[in-house]
Parts: sequence; structure tokens; C-alpha cells
Amino acid sequence: MPTEPTEQQQPAVHGPVEVRRSDRRRRTVSAYREGDRTIVLIPARMSKAEERRWVTAMLDRLAAKEAKRSVPGGDTELAERAGRLSERYFEGRARPTSVRWVTNQNTRWGSCTPAEGTIRLSHRLRGMPEYVVDYVLCHELAHLLVPGHGPDFWRLLEGYPRTERARGYLEGVAATARMPEVPPDVTDDEEV
Repeated sequence: MPTEPTEQQQPAVHGPVEVRRSDRRRRTVSAYREGDRTIVLIPARMSKAEERRWVTAMLDRLAAKEAKRSVPGGDTELAERAGRLSERYFEGRARPTSVRWVTNQNTRWGSCTPAEGTIRLSHRLRGMPEYVVDYVLCHELAHLLVPGHGPDFWRLLEGYPRTERARGYLEGVAATARMPEVPPDVTDDEEV
């Protein structure tokens, strides 16, 4: 049975912190923001010293994650960029619910889950030419309108003028990195 939450005052940058102990939680610690408050979930068996260490670690992780999203080239800028590309090439019809950089895509440049409206781009695209990142964003935006890689999808993507150049660039990077070859009719698969 979960025990009562405890309050910890942290530096003002973090706001109030509420620690919730749970008998069901065995090994994992997690944290999230709820308004101006941070909730940290820990196993009930943890000592006060472990609690303090984990609260500090989780606050640092959350701060780093939030900072990443607000820096130039972060998730906020990426989402704004996707919005501009949707307006320009898809008449604003491709409206993702979220667009973000991820570090767990090592064999894809991007992915899309049309049912949820989410787009993720591999961190490996950072530092590549803008037209390449724009192509991958357009590719994933097109999946919000046409989930597969059929003729309708490719017709939509024809609106982006640097498609072939960007595909060539990515194929070159993939070949250099000894990544799997990208067949001409399939790139950066979407999740359905």
C-alpha cells in the first residue's frame, strides 16, 4: 500500500517537490512535472539518504530535458519548423500533435505514428544541411496525410523541391556509416 507523500523544498528553479513512496514500486524511480510542482515516485523501502540522492538526480534530468527542448534546434523549434513546412507544402493539412528529436533511432532518420499524430527525428540529423532535415520532416508530415508509401504518398512529397537531393545525401551518409541500404520506394518508415 502506498505511503503518504512527503514534501521537500528544492531551490526555486525546481519549485515544490512531492515525493511519493509506493510499496508496489521495487526498483524504478520516475519524475514528472505537474504544474509548478515536481512529482518524484520512489520505492517505499528507500532510505531518506537515497531519497535525497534520487530527488536531486531526477530534478537534474528533468531540467536537462526541459533545457534541451528550449534551446535553438530543440523540440520547440523543430515543431515550429514542421508547422512552417506543413503550411508551405501541405496547405497546413499535416498537423502533428508533437515533433521531437530522439536518440533511440539508429536505423531510421525519422518516424511517424499517424494515429497519434507524433513525429520523431533521429538526433543523427542534427548538423546535416537544412534541406535534408526539411525533407525528413516533410516525409513524416506526408505520413500524417497518407500512412503508406504508395503513389499518393509520393505525389504529396513531390511538392518538396529537394526530395531527390536530400534522399541522395541520406543514402550517402547511410553508405558511409554502413547502414542498411534504403530501397527507392521505402524510407524512414512510419509506425501505424
